[in-house]
Amino acid sequence: MLTVDNLKNLKGKVVIVRVDFNVPLKDGVVRDDNRVRAALPTIQKLIDEGARVVLLSHLGKIKHKEEPDVVKAQMIKNNLVVVAPVLGELLGKKVAFSAATRGADFEKAVAALNDGDVLLVQNTRYEKGEEKNDPELAAAWAKVADAYVMDAFGSAHRAHASTYGIPEILKGEGKPVACGYLVEKEIANLTRCVDVKDSDRPYVAILGGLKVSDKIKVIDSLLKKCDKIIIGGAMAYTFKKALGMETGNSPVEDDQLDYARKCLKEAEGKIVLPVDSVVTDAFEGWTVRMVVTDNVPAGMQGMDIGPESEKLFANEIAKAKMIFWNGPMGVFEQKEFSSGTIAICKAVAGLKNAFSVCGGGDSAAAIKEFGYKEAFSHVSTGGGASLEMIENDGHLPGVDILR
Repeated sequence: MLTVDNLKNLKGKVVIVRVDFNVPLKDGVVRDDNRVRAALPTIQKLIDEGARVVLLSHLGKIKHKEEPDVVKAQMIKNNLVVVAPVLGELLGKKVAFSAATRGADFEKAVAALNDGDVLLVQNTRYEKGEEKNDPELAAAWAKVADAYVMDAFGSAHRAHASTYGIPEILKGEGKPVACGYLVEKEIANLTRCVDVKDSDRPYVAILGGLKVSDKIKVIDSLLKKCDKIIIGGAMAYTFKKALGMETGNSPVEDDQLDYARKCLKEAEGKIVLPVDSVVTDAFEGWTVRMVVTDNVPAGMQGMDIGPESEKLFANEIAKAKMIFWNGPMGVFEQKEFSSGTIAICKAVAGLKNAFSVCGGGDSAAAIKEFGYKEAFSHVSTGGGASLEMIENDGHLPGVDILR
């Protein structure tokens, strides 16, 4: 696979870069520019090489099957124009913006670029064909490009027109396609969690979050790779119910009980479940909060792992040479139920000479909020993409097409 460093003679060439500017907005203002900052090294490298840089990104969701008024409102809400001045300030130069996603006006905006200029194109999801990998749309974008760089890891698990269609066409034309610095780093770190070396054992995975059904494939994959799998968060209650324990009003996927039993049997002791829980009488507006062992009383629901589970999990983590973590241990957004997630952060931070990966999503938000981002060897920029890379043994559509 080519990397951005392998691309030569870029002066005057149009390079399409798929970036991930799916940033959080509030009242039409960028609330967190981390994803924009993550793309800067690749963009700056191309600028320095004299390339004419065309940036493609999605922002939010636009459901084209909805009523026209709904679609219009979604487009207004997810207008990418607000990102252009933010990027311009970070680069220290003006960033042009193309309101047109294809056609004459789009091509005119690309043609107006000088060497080292940057053009940000309107939200790719304004186009109905983006998520369907429409060949006409991909061709309209590929038409203007001399090369393509994939630097949106958070979208690499999707075979869309901007992540798969363009590089597929350019490869067929003998034009270079490459990964950017961000994607290169993601591949290197997550591949280590897939192709496990003896020196990285014991390998401990920590999985949390709401649904077992969202993580069936990753659990199956990790059972083959890991020495231990710690399961916390709401998904632990499906496993507890599968063992015959009472779970009260805790979220349980009854249709996944057979799968949980199968997992526990095949794991042969690899799976570590919480031994106590912090429970309340309601998710919001609760009046009773207490710690219970194993069984959750009727009318109560689990909100976090308990103190004994924190010790149990920390003990397992302390033995690890490699960690992969995806999903919080409880409702960490509420201070009263953040202790379990913070305990995982502290346990990982206490490791010496160990390789630790946080697989994006809510876990990445948690470690940032609690001040533990620097304690991890790698924090992925793509929750869904990192999980799919683990479960598919290192393969993602938006990465494989570059090979």
